[in-house]
Amino acid sequence: MKLFDLTGKTAVVVGGAGGLGQSIAQGLAEAGAKVLISSRKEESLKRAQEEIKAACGKDVFCYAADATDEDQVISLLNAAIEKMGKIQVLVNAQGFNKKQDALDFDISVFRQMLDANVTSFMITAKHFGRHFKENGYGKIINLSSVRGKIATKGTGNAGYCSTKGAVDMLTKQLASEYGQYGITVNAIGPNITATPMMIPVFEKRAAEAGVDVDTYLKQQGAGNPMRRMGMPEDIVGTAIFLASPASDFMTGNILYPDGGLTAIG
Repeated sequence: MKLFDLTGKTAVVVGGAGGLGQSIAQGLAEAGAKVLISSRKEESLKRAQEEIKAACGKDVFCYAADATDEDQVISLLNAAIEKMGKIQVLVNAQGFNKKQDALDFDISVFRQMLDANVTSFMITAKHFGRHFKENGYGKIINLSSVRGKIATKGTGNAGYCSTKGAVDMLTKQLASEYGQYGITVNAIGPNITATPMMIPVFEKRAAEAGVDVDTYLKQQGAGNPMRRMGMPEDIVGTAIFLASPASDFMTGNILYPDGGLTAIG
């Protein structure tokens, strides 16, 4: 049995037009899956589609949809079925982080984060979950964070930590409800990761700190047992495992490819 082979599998990656979502989409495609990426902006999807093709030679489908809108998620599901047939894997990688001190947090932004980072996961899990139930099989992979388990020492992450904690509990509850239908629901909780989209941000921060970017990345990873920052491939492997037959009896878990941060946090 090829435990990690995704040949013939079909996957939809919401939030697949950048960051870890795009890296996961590329990894699933390289492992043999047919993949559709979704995001709100058509131009971002086209760019991601071209970058994935250039990086690994794999074609992926794309479909623009706002995952916080239930009608658009239904349209996304229908489009995915039309393009690829039965869907077997859903990856929720959408969302954003806005850092503000808790004493001055803009509550409208907090609500937007809840909607994008949590409500959208529930909407996709609801509708793709119905499809999976009909087929007697499905895998839902939620992108969480170490910040769903441990807080930061500094200020700014009240919104992000709250939403990722909610994602973790949503993952467990969905696993409890969906298991009887042959559906697994798990989450990935990475540490800060040097994705291609984040490198310009790190370069800017490095310049502000008066160091080169390599030094900055080493400094950022120095606090965890592995003594380095996470790379996209560190997270992609976990996603492939959760999408593959190797994890068919695993559900309701949050896996932490975090360099050991949660072990000491």
